[in-house]
Amino acid sequence: MEQPLSKTETPTILVVDDHAEILDFLADDLSEEYTVLKATDGREAMALLATNSVQLIVSDIMMPEIDGYELCRLIKSDVTNSHIPIILLTAKNTLQSKIQGLEQGADAYIEKPFSPAHLHAQINSLLSNRNKIREYFASSPFAHINTMAHTKADELFLESLNLVIQNHLAEVGFDVEHLAEKMNMSRPTLYRKIKAISDLTPNDLINVARLKKAAQLLSDGQYKIYEVSDRVGYSSQTHFGRNFQKQFGMSPSEYLTRHRPS
Repeated sequence: MEQPLSKTETPTILVVDDHAEILDFLADDLSEEYTVLKATDGREAMALLATNSVQLIVSDIMMPEIDGYELCRLIKSDVTNSHIPIILLTAKNTLQSKIQGLEQGADAYIEKPFSPAHLHAQINSLLSNRNKIREYFASSPFAHINTMAHTKADELFLESLNLVIQNHLAEVGFDVEHLAEKMNMSRPTLYRKIKAISDLTPNDLINVARLKKAAQLLSDGQYKIYEVSDRVGYSSQTHFGRNFQKQFGMSPSEYLTRHRPS
């Protein structure tokens, strides 16, 4: 059975730098607020990402074998990790180096030497913005799932995910097992990706999709509430009404009254 992560769980940050002193300094400083993983190069970072759920990466650029640019490219082009925000650190202060970092998908670029307070503020801003986007998607009846996409890989994944869910909304028993099969992904990989990008379990995401579709159908004004409930895969209208109220702060009848076509 899926075990949803606590909403208060401390974010995990992966710090990557081939200089041991800088790596230790960053890890010690950030560990006051976050769970910190350390990697001495890009290859080690990729290995850690394969076995750990990471919410943000802080990486140096100048590293042997896999440098920060290449690490960024690898992460942002891989659907499993493409949602993870990346802050690149570098002693280079040229415009071209900044452009190169952003072209590889970096979310922020900080020059060395840097203020720890600046780094903390940047991390907090990125994590906070991601949380606001997730909350907006879940609470707004008409917010599309692609509002949570931060990269092209995210966008393609979410479009495919949404298509599968929409095609099976009317099926009462459609759940994470069926979704993983249709997405050709293992259940743990799918769970990890959906949880990371939306802060919802796959089953919760399916339920949110059902309720958003219900809101759309109610707004169209062509169906009664019990018909909408059936069309989005609820076997109980009472259960549907309770979930709709919890998700959008009003009952289906109240929503219908407010949004009924004139």
